Amino acid sequence: MTESLVPKNKVIVVDFGLQYGQVIARRVRDLNVYSEVVSYDEDLEKIKEMDPVAIILSGGPVSIHVDNAPKFDPELLNLGVPVLGVGYGMQAMAQALGGAVPKTNKGENGTVALKRSDVASQLLSGTPEDQNVWMNHKDSVGWVPAGFTITSSTATTPIASMENDERKLYAVQFRPDDYRTKYGNQILSNFLFGIAKLERNWNLTSFTDKSVANIRETVGNGKVVLALSGGLDSAVMAALVSRAVGDQLTCILIDNGLMREGEVDAIETAFKR
Repeated sequence: MTESLVPKNKVIVVDFGLQYGQVIARRVRDLNVYSEVVSYDEDLEKIKEMDPVAIILSGGPVSIHVDNAPKFDPELLNLGVPVLGVGYGMQAMAQALGGAVPKTNKGENGTVALKRSDVASQLLSGTPEDQNVWMNHKDSVGWVPAGFTITSSTATTPIASMENDERKLYAVQFRPDDYRTKYGNQILSNFLFGIAKLERNWNLTSFTDKSVANIRETVGNGKVVLALSGGLDSAVMAALVSRAVGDQLTCILIDNGLMREGEVDAIETAFKR
């Protein structure tokens, strides 16, 4: 029987645009936890069906005050699983719960000195009172929703992180997924393992091996035709299917006349090899 590639313990990353969520998802996977990315406007029922153990709301490329700013279904915060808001995700969480994000245009961009407050913090546990984080924002939370505690600040951002332990809701204005946040991995680990109680039970090698085995079992002695655009999705699929069934695979690349200069030759060279 074909083995499932999707572990029961998974993290859903809600992406607010420009693939900010992809970066966070990669950091989660680097910590040996399986993660999937969904769009901010994904149907809530579908997310429920995915049965996440934890959810992360990603950063985003726009101000929360622009017309048609991305918004998520607030019921996502009532699923009973821990939620971490990052950057834009923190602002969206605060707005959804009755907090406020004033339009100040007093943001930060770059490495910033962060100071922890004197209250206990599960999310920032094990990190020093003074630390450097990576910021990239123009707006920030002006006051927190009911039940939240402010856990850190900077010279420009009085509410740099907040948490509600009772509801398992946490948020940071800075980027723990950016390598320039010195204790970013510690903060993500606190969320994943200390708060969400996940286990380090996933890695890319085992995922690849299972994928290849599943493809080989599914195809058997048959033939496979794959439309190859040269993009990430089709390229990864071509590599996996080729490893699984070898010459049983035929890739078809169509030069539609709109490819970049030299792109067709580069794709042919790579995949013929």
